[in-house]
Amino acid sequence: MIQKGLKGIVAAETLISHIDGENGQLFYRGYEIKEITKSFSFEEIAYLLWFGNIPGEKQVKVLKDQLKCNRDLPENMKMIMDQFPTNMDFMSVIRTAVSAEGGNADYIWKPTTSQAIRLTALVPTIIAYRKRQLEGQPFVPPRNDLDHVANYLYMLNGEVPLPAHVEALETYMILTLEHGMNASTFSARVTASTESDIVSAVTSAIGTMKGPLHGGAPSGVIELLDEIALDGDAEKVMNEKLMRGEKLMGFGHRVYKTRDPRAISLKVKIQELVGEDPWLDLAINVENTAVTLLEKHKPGRSLFTNVEFYAAAIMKAINMDAELFTPTFTASRMVGWTAHVLEQAENNTLYRPQSKYIGTFK
Repeated sequence: MIQKGLKGIVAAETLISHIDGENGQLFYRGYEIKEITKSFSFEEIAYLLWFGNIPGEKQVKVLKDQLKCNRDLPENMKMIMDQFPTNMDFMSVIRTAVSAEGGNADYIWKPTTSQAIRLTALVPTIIAYRKRQLEGQPFVPPRNDLDHVANYLYMLNGEVPLPAHVEALETYMILTLEHGMNASTFSARVTASTESDIVSAVTSAIGTMKGPLHGGAPSGVIELLDEIALDGDAEKVMNEKLMRGEKLMGFGHRVYKTRDPRAISLKVKIQELVGEDPWLDLAINVENTAVTLLEKHKPGRSLFTNVEFYAAAIMKAINMDAELFTPTFTASRMVGWTAHVLEQAENNTLYRPQSKYIGTFK
């Protein structure tokens, strides 16, 4: 029996994460996601995924220092990026810039955690460099007194971000660090399985993330929220869409058959910030109305908000352009990709599935 797209096929064993789609649970290294988003920073959870345990105070300080030391773009990477045409999309920019990093002779088999840390540190700077370049604004160098997420927002806009905005984005980025054997993670592991270097592996992943079926959903949610904000009547707008057979972007998930645990954790964070930003208030109202309408129009389908829904509200609240959504997702997922590449290298087997010929013989 052929499983197109390898759906449901177990191709690897992992200690990194576990997804229980039936019960709506996500675990990082055995820790349930709803618990760790309450208490830990981006750096602490990145450490957990890379090293397998929650770090102590000294360990997280060392990791923060390593990330800070690797934020600056190499001069050759800047020179390459300066040659990019203005119509080159952000994901292609990230893919090409990261690929240029692979020219460093240090990137050989086997991959190292230090390499994973460096790649994770570089991506936010690549994104910020390109954004400022397109705006005709001078590049804002990283600040070593700011942690990973706060520094990313600072480099994008040239201003120290509001604590509420850092909290919201940090929660989102923690929730998107890792999500099992998704398409981009699989492509990273396939590349790593050939004993290629870690840069080649994550470049494969970035190219996969670029596809709209994987990394592009939040943009559609923004369009929905914009339309509702303009009309003023959430129930009317969404009911008309459903009557026309359209999807409500940000609802439903391929894996989760109940509520997406990442959406639940984001909602908890947003509810703490309600009243501080109208877009966050709007998102809460839209979710409540949408779930009711979806149950009416699609009974029994269990269509609830997914992580992209509240991610879009957060991105809108911090004035992040829609074209930066997937790049920001990529900046966080770099941790998960590199964790999987490191794991693949520890017990490597070349991926070599077969295909079934369905043509004719002459």
